[in-house]
This record gives sequence, structure tokens and C-alpha cells, in this order.
Amino acid sequence: METLPELSLPPAEPLRDLCIRHGIRFKKGLGQNLLLDDNINRIMVDAADLSPDDAVVEVGSGLGALTRRIVVRAGDVLCVEIDATFIPVLEEQFGNMPHVKLFRGDILNHSLVKLVGEFLPPRDEYKLLSNLPYYITTPILFHFIESPIYFSRLVVMMQAEVGDRLIADVNSSNYGILAVAGRMYADVDVVHHVPASCFVPRPKVDSCIVRFRCHREPLAGADTPFTMKLVRAAFAQRRKTLRNSLLKSGAFGAPQAAIQAAFEETGIDAGRRPQTLSVEEFIALARSTRAHMATMDAAREEAQ
Repeated sequence: METLPELSLPPAEPLRDLCIRHGIRFKKGLGQNLLLDDNINRIMVDAADLSPDDAVVEVGSGLGALTRRIVVRAGDVLCVEIDATFIPVLEEQFGNMPHVKLFRGDILNHSLVKLVGEFLPPRDEYKLLSNLPYYITTPILFHFIESPIYFSRLVVMMQAEVGDRLIADVNSSNYGILAVAGRMYADVDVVHHVPASCFVPRPKVDSCIVRFRCHREPLAGADTPFTMKLVRAAFAQRRKTLRNSLLKSGAFGAPQAAIQAAFEETGIDAGRRPQTLSVEEFIALARSTRAHMATMDAAREEAQ
């Protein structure tokens, strides 16, 4: 474990005492819970494999328990917190650290390109650590994995059910858009399971720590946005066949002739349901569809 040699933090004040001193009450509407087991924070930071060469974005810094472990391992840190009541707590602990920047705001309302460009030095890659509120887990994940900025590793706490869907196997009940998207962008694994008893107020569900080791280049040379458009259309009605969801419903938007030609070229049976297709098959179907669309467009232009 590599740490910043010049940085030492005073002993952590008990989180309950911090809350009392700053008059903090956790807001159910923002999905706020107090993590009582600091060992979980250690596991998250270890999973991120931080070093002084890393620049890290932490979303939802809260009382700074996870932040304390990040700032002694990473070279630069941007803490993003939506709740104004937590900012004085963070400023008190980290405001005098030159390598730590604090930003109050909703991460989903801000361009990562602009935010990272303003608060962190230029890097070839960045990392994300976050204890994600359950109600916005998926939007925040896509905000980062689809960003033009390359995040090489994401380590996030999330609802256990969402973690299960991210690592679901093909043809299982949990296999869907999240599982396909996760594999499109990264190697995904569940690092640790976290019971609800580790939090106050106690949530109704368990959590888990999920690690994304993101691909620098698109998987199998995929046109990722186009492939994900096809995947979303396919799973829009997961009980229906690909013939119905991609050819008949019009949800995908590609010409029927191009889709039909892609089924024939790839040998993928249009009578299959989306949960039976591997990520590689979705990529192949999207690539073939896109190629046939280009051929059709070229023929149209030539005819004119």
C-alpha cells in the first residue's frame, strides 16, 4: 500500500459526534446512510488500487470517512457532495489540503469533462470511488462509464440487487441491459457484500461493493453507443423475441431490411429472446446492422 509520505491526518472523530457537533440529520430523500464499519471503506480503497499517481473523483463524500482513506493514497482528489450541510464537515477535515478539491453540486447536472478539467490536473485516466445513493445508482454509473474522459477503475457501493444484475450470466433472470452494458465497458466483479446492519439509518436492503476495470478501447471494436441503442430496444420488452422488439415494434429505429439482413449474416435467430444473447452476439448484430444501413445509404445516394 503506497501512501503520501508527507500527509498525516489527526485521529478520526467518531462519526456520530461529528453529526451532533454539526447538527447533521440524514435525509432519506437523498438516500443518505451512515456507514458504521470503517473496514468497508478500507476494502473500497484497496479495490481501487490507489497510488500517488492517481486522480480520484469521489461522489457523495458525506462526512468524509471514505475520503480520509482516499486522500492519503491518491495524488489528487475531487470530492463532490450534493448536500450543503456536509460541506463544512469536509472543509474542516480537508480544506487545507492542496491536493483535495471540494465541489458542492449534483454530479448528474455537470459535465465530467468540465468538472475534471477545472478541479483536477490533466491525466490519461482517472478513478471513481463512491457510496452511491440507491435511487440514482444507474444514472451515475452511466454518467461515468459513457464519459469522454477515461475512468480506468470505478469502485462503488450500491444496492446488492443492482450488483447482482451487473454480474448476471446470460439467460438468467437478472441478465439485462445492466449486465450487457457492464461487460461492454468493463470487467465487472463484486468485491464485498455489505449487510444492511452496517448502516444507520438501517436500509431495507443489503449492499455490495462493485469494481469496474474499464476497457480503454471498445470491446471487440464495437460501436458502443449504437450497440447500446440496439440492446435497449431489445430489452424494452424482454419477454418478446428479437423479431418483435427489433423488427416489428420500431423501437430500434433502424430499417427493417438492414436488421433482417444482419440476422441472416450473423446467423442469430430472430426468434430468440434478448436474455439469451451474449454481449459478443449483440455487438455482432449491431455491427452487421450498421454495415447494411451504410450500404443502403450508399445505394440511395448513387441512385439519386
